[in-house]
Amino acid sequence: MDAYREGHLPGAVFIDLDTELAGPAGSGSGGRHPLPETGVFEAAMRAAGLRDGQHAVVYDDAGATIASRLWWLLRYFGHDQVAVLDGGLAAWAAAGLPVTADTPRPVPGDFTASPGDGMPVLDDDAAAVVARSGFLFDARAAERYRGEVEPVDPSAGHIPGAISAPATGNLAADGTFLPPAALRARFAALGLPQAGTAAAGADGAATQSLVGAYCGSGVTATQEVLALELAGQRAALYVGSWSAWSADPARPVATGQAPG
Repeated sequence: MDAYREGHLPGAVFIDLDTELAGPAGSGSGGRHPLPETGVFEAAMRAAGLRDGQHAVVYDDAGATIASRLWWLLRYFGHDQVAVLDGGLAAWAAAGLPVTADTPRPVPGDFTASPGDGMPVLDDDAAAVVARSGFLFDARAAERYRGEVEPVDPSAGHIPGAISAPATGNLAADGTFLPPAALRARFAALGLPQAGTAAAGADGAATQSLVGAYCGSGVTATQEVLALELAGQRAALYVGSWSAWSADPARPVATGQAPG
């Protein structure tokens, strides 16, 4: 909030990660940043002035991680008309565009939240299946994946079978996303088949996506989901992420660089 007060895009409304883009820690989908209650998110978007059918642009100054969480939530709650400002506040300022400290007073909108319409999610058990039988990407820093450090959660390491893909690797040096071709190449190098291929069950019917992403608490992983979408691959979000997985001492933990 302090950074927002110092300067933001004209007309931009501040949205709080902890109170508007997440529920109380440990509730609902579990972890440190579970999904917000439908009514809470709907009220926040209406207070920001968002109307059904209106195009929304979201941004941050944190490598698109918080902006991607809002992008993902809007999509999850059925609002497809949303884009992330590539490069965020830094790119806007670098282009010489105006920044203001004025706080807008938007007219309340009529946004209606319809949960689950837009984006797939994984619970603890589904994340284990994707890690074992598909591609579950770990968006945390590589040293946390390897289990060398763990500054927040109960244990260090990663979900067995998950692939290390730090979210920072989705961005260029200027903080903008890599071009789609470069993102496709990045995930292909991590073993992901050509984007757009569908898994099929024994009866030939398409099955639930076997591509997913997680991080520490389900925020940074939304940036990875966005990067995968830019590369042409729909991915599910493990909302509880490592904070939920590691909270259960019965769940297996792998360490080292190999998926395990």
